[in-house]
Amino acid sequence: MQTHFTPEQLEDSATVRSNEVLRSCVHCGFCTATCPTYQVLGDELDSPRGRIYLIKDMLENDRVPDATTVKHIDRCLSCLACMSTCPSGVHYMHLVDHAREYIDQRYKRRWDDRALRWILARILPYPGRFRLAMLAAKIARPLRGVVPDARLRAMLEMAPKKIPSVSLNDDAQVFPAQGPRRKRVALMTGCAQKALNTDINDATIRLLTRHGCDVVVAEGAGCCGALTHHMGKTKESHSAASKNISAWAREMDGDGLDAIVINTSGCGTTVKDYGHMFRDTGLAEDAKRIASIAKDVSEVMVDLGLERVATPAPLRVAYHSACSLQHGQQIKTHPKTLLSKAGFEVLEPAESHLCCGSAGTYNLMQPKISGQLKERKIKNLEALSPQVIAAGNIGCMMQIGSAIGVPVVHTVELLDWATGGPIPPAMTDEGRVPEGFKMPADFGAR
Repeated sequence: MQTHFTPEQLEDSATVRSNEVLRSCVHCGFCTATCPTYQVLGDELDSPRGRIYLIKDMLENDRVPDATTVKHIDRCLSCLACMSTCPSGVHYMHLVDHAREYIDQRYKRRWDDRALRWILARILPYPGRFRLAMLAAKIARPLRGVVPDARLRAMLEMAPKKIPSVSLNDDAQVFPAQGPRRKRVALMTGCAQKALNTDINDATIRLLTRHGCDVVVAEGAGCCGALTHHMGKTKESHSAASKNISAWAREMDGDGLDAIVINTSGCGTTVKDYGHMFRDTGLAEDAKRIASIAKDVSEVMVDLGLERVATPAPLRVAYHSACSLQHGQQIKTHPKTLLSKAGFEVLEPAESHLCCGSAGTYNLMQPKISGQLKERKIKNLEALSPQVIAAGNIGCMMQIGSAIGVPVVHTVELLDWATGGPIPPAMTDEGRVPEGFKMPADFGAR
């Protein structure tokens, strides 16, 4: 694609990067075949190719974003399926992130939209505030039918029936390896996940220590910055991310780290991009070091090798591949390989490349489109008649779990169970035990 940025515009590094991305696009349209919003809406402007044209026109002309451009950029899930499909290697993620930052700085949204984004940015990344917000939403949930704004209704419906107690495992500390130490890793405990589901981090710690890892929860680490980053709020996202960089760099320079383990794939995609995000700052070198050892938990477990010390009852596990894992990080087979080695029958739904509609805060800001994608995903999962559904991202788990009568657990919970840990709590909740499931009497013995 030919571009016409001025020399003055190209003094900005973000514009330089966008110019590189735009020039790599050849207009082929392969991306439209895998774009969820184009599949649902059928509008060229709601495809990656259409959005690329809108972004090019906006950036080249250095103009104030118009409502049409903002609408179609807002509708993008950032699922990055287009990047998996593109034969030209167009790095759409960097382009759309730049566009969102540009829009946030130059476009004045309606007061209610500004208010919603302000609230989300100041609640979701903070576990304590998020817990209080979920409690309030749980109390107000019976009134959701009279709430006029679909986005506010979505926020009320998001509140889980049960808000988990705080896990002490999320506090800064070191969990020693069981047996000889093979690796020293830092676990990113995250933000929203700590409030929504404490079982995931607990299972990850058990699994890693059982396989010879010292697991460090670093002092000062927290939200990765993804939630605000994808709203275009660079100041807020960099503030959160910089705390992680400093915390993990201290560990790397101290007793050392072999990996930074991430069990929320949306966070993983962002942390692995820290080098790009901080390229023009004083944290550039540390950010690049952090990004180079950031690993999804499935990558670490494939490297360690799964040791089965117990055999779970045979279960039909439908694996939902989170977009941020299969497209953002290009990790497509590791979770399925691990689940199969653990003794589960692994099933993959039709259209596994399509987003479930969660996409960070997307299900709260674009509830109609998100709901259509959720229905499509649920239909494909139910067609497999699974006994349990596994996923590697808390957002997907919440989205799918809200509309299906099958337990939804994190992949790491099943791996922990298969190697001697407890059965995932979601599988024993009242009314959620998989049909035909029977726990062996001696299961779980080390």
